Amino acid sequence: MNCITVDNNSMRKKFIRYLLPSVSAMWVYSLYTMVDGIFVSWGVGTTAIASVNIAMPFINFIFAISVFFATGASTLVSIALGKGNSKRANEIFTMNFIAMVVISIIIVILTLMNLEKIAIFLGANDLTIGYVKEYLQIITIFNGFFIISYCLEVFTKADGFPYLAIVGVVSSALVNIILDYLFVMRFHWGIKGAAYATGASQVIATLIYIIHFNKKKSRLKFIKCKFEFSVIKDILSIGMPDSLTECSTGVVIYIFNHVILSNIGNKGVVTYSIISYINLLVLMTMIGITQGMQPLCSFYYGREDEKAVNTLFNMSVKTIAVMSILIFAIVNIFTPQIVQIFMDKATNEELYIYSIKAIRMFSLSFIIVGYNILISGFFAAIAKPKYATIISLSRGLVIITLSLFIMTSLFGETGIWLATAVSEGISIIISLLIFKENSYIDLESGKLIKEA
Repeated sequence: MNCITVDNNSMRKKFIRYLLPSVSAMWVYSLYTMVDGIFVSWGVGTTAIASVNIAMPFINFIFAISVFFATGASTLVSIALGKGNSKRANEIFTMNFIAMVVISIIIVILTLMNLEKIAIFLGANDLTIGYVKEYLQIITIFNGFFIISYCLEVFTKADGFPYLAIVGVVSSALVNIILDYLFVMRFHWGIKGAAYATGASQVIATLIYIIHFNKKKSRLKFIKCKFEFSVIKDILSIGMPDSLTECSTGVVIYIFNHVILSNIGNKGVVTYSIISYINLLVLMTMIGITQGMQPLCSFYYGREDEKAVNTLFNMSVKTIAVMSILIFAIVNIFTPQIVQIFMDKATNEELYIYSIKAIRMFSLSFIIVGYNILISGFFAAIAKPKYATIISLSRGLVIITLSLFIMTSLFGETGIWLATAVSEGISIIISLLIFKENSYIDLESGKLIKEA
């Protein structure tokens, strides 16, 4: 790589320009997902919110598919734009869109043919299977809009319009919240109402982004091109680490649900449902910071400007550090108020007290998780998917699973809520070792130490 002088103030402005809409979009996404849970809890009941959590691994699976395409394709497109090859960027953009449409159709067909089997596999029992099937059926029909809307949101940032991501996500969120209120609270459609509201919100977001990419001001266009399976292979290879992070989240929720049901019972699943919403907000914050860095890193990596890449990484680390401490403090100070959002203290006092205790133990993981996500995302941004995949699989699936079973066997219920913090602690050691050996950035100075 070339060593080019970098104006830190200019780079900081660019970083903030991409960071703010990226994190804001993730926050809005997380918050309106939480609003879904709040309306379901108050409008249908705690059994319904537990059912949504049982269905959540399937939602994570759909989102993981979108991340697969979004991260991989946006990286290749950003590198192509950095090299000044707009034609190639548009070809990749178009092929990626076609692949997403095909995959979403396959998902609809396979899921609807096996709906009850999937619900039972996810952990639905006699009490929850009706709710789970209702929710999954509707979400599946809208899965294509979930996949495409998120991917196009990421592409708006690669296209140089990061604030359009906020417009799309906020519009989607407002539609979701309004329809949640109408369908669940006013029309009493139950859990179906929440699913329809969520699906309709994704349709709105998709339309906003498609309109953008058909305007003259957009650099990225849908064009006629020969479909290349090798490009899709490259997209999936680069997108795999971030996708595994999301997919493993679903797997972990699935495993947690089963372990909690075996050791605590239904009240534990309700508590974990609340934790999952909080954890989603934290994860999306860290992913948002990482995604704010990624298109810029990919662009400057394509230009072979190692100094700019290093500067961006260091800025991201500092941002993660501040946000991790801030989130941990807020969650612990306002835990009672957070729990009361999802349940009535007067009618569920025992569950209310138990949930507060569990959330505070789980929150220890919030201090560490961002660094693991950032390092994995950095490797993906500079087209080194192998190392990103190792980190994602380690922290997101292997270590957390082992930690959960070991901690539960040693400490019982307490071990369940501390398992994630232990897992993230072990994972950060692995991430730093891989980073030190395979990156070209010195952790302390930020200077070039190894050719990428």
